[in-house]
Amino acid sequence: MPGPGGSGLRAPGSGGTPTQAAPTILDVPPSGSTSAPRSRASASPGAGSSTDRTADVLVVGGGPAGSSCAFWLADAGWDVVVVEKKRFPREKTCGDGLTPRSVRQIEDMGLGAALSGAHRYDGLRSVAYGKVLELPWPEHPSFPSYGYVITRHDLDQLVAERATKAGATVLQGAEAVEAILDTPAASGAAAGTGRLPRCTGAVVRDTASGATTTVRARYVVLADGANSRLGRAMGTSRNRDWPLGLALRGYYRSPRHDDPFIESHLDIRDASGTVIPGYGWIFPMGDGRVNVGVGVLSAEGRWRGVNTSRLMDAFIAHAPASWGLSPETACGQPTGGKLPMGLAVAPRVGPTVLAVGDAAGSINPFNGEGIAYGYETGRLAASVLGRALAGEGDGALDDYERRLQDTYGLYYRVARDFVRLISHPRLMQVCVGTGMHSRSLMALLLRIMANLLRPEEIGAAEAIYGVLAAVAKVGPGT
Repeated sequence: MPGPGGSGLRAPGSGGTPTQAAPTILDVPPSGSTSAPRSRASASPGAGSSTDRTADVLVVGGGPAGSSCAFWLADAGWDVVVVEKKRFPREKTCGDGLTPRSVRQIEDMGLGAALSGAHRYDGLRSVAYGKVLELPWPEHPSFPSYGYVITRHDLDQLVAERATKAGATVLQGAEAVEAILDTPAASGAAAGTGRLPRCTGAVVRDTASGATTTVRARYVVLADGANSRLGRAMGTSRNRDWPLGLALRGYYRSPRHDDPFIESHLDIRDASGTVIPGYGWIFPMGDGRVNVGVGVLSAEGRWRGVNTSRLMDAFIAHAPASWGLSPETACGQPTGGKLPMGLAVAPRVGPTVLAVGDAAGSINPFNGEGIAYGYETGRLAASVLGRALAGEGDGALDDYERRLQDTYGLYYRVARDFVRLISHPRLMQVCVGTGMHSRSLMALLLRIMANLLRPEEIGAAEAIYGVLAAVAKVGPGT
């Protein structure tokens, strides 16, 4: 899980100068009216009249990115409609771990108290090559020093309900099946302009009745996940030369369900004993269960053929006995999927459209974390859209891509380089095996991996990456 920094690295969200501690793009709410927004109840698209709906913003997808964007816009007084294909609460494949970056966003939305029933944990326990290190979350000027483990089944409902209370209309059981475009998509992204086409809404189908309605809006936010249906129709695609994550997770009953640390195994092996670039995790849920999974990082065509089910079986078989993991303690079949990382999905901006969260490929390549970056990119999109709605017009949306790059661009480039580096098993063993002998080094790597660098630590991160890059250069053929 841990990874290096890079030349000129800035902690994402810290702005352009290394002395600026606060993540400024996350602190500014979107511009809006000063009047209190109306409370709108959640509904299904088939409820009431079939008359077309209109809104300031249509958000497609009610996960972390979509609900965050909807909350911040509605809280500023704008009329927002969210369409969510499932009905809350609903299952979602995820590791369920909230790092301090995620907790910061949830608390900013006023949901800190709602997490009181979730399992709070203190930090990360790293396990690799016979070594074990317990690393507490660091003190940071902008982020808390604790995290939570909570199922997406519960978390996504909490945030969607918060958006509703702020004034957003959340249509559950509603699938956006067709984008309403001013011109065909081929004249936008598919024509090589690097931009999404102009979109003024979507045709929405009630998943229960099949009835359709039209939701028109001044702006549209694509937040419908890694397999974004509307995004692909408009011309988004993943850069296949960049790393891709493959993950599988399941729930198990465990006597250590309330352990104070989440656990990451950095030397996972397949059934033959070969070390695989990636990690295994055991996240205590506090309710009698643990979330257990494996993640594989694929780069340059390496490891794409790995069978994650077999890798999961091997991980369960060799996990510490104290966790009590076995086929008999499994709570069901594991589920998984692909993780587009490092802003691998583009284009992300059009005259009236923004892509956020997994639909923009915003997952952190260092650790596979997507929840925090869903919340953050959703909030960033809301800020830009608020400016557009307040009078700046469509041109304000161009600032979204610039701010994404300022915030994550260099950090993700370094992360992608690191994934390529550890796709060589011998180099991975050198990097991880060496690091596990130094607690201070691993603590710094944890802060890099979790994107929790303090401004004064940026130079050290650059130095570490320089060493790892040098190792990569002398390791051809490994």
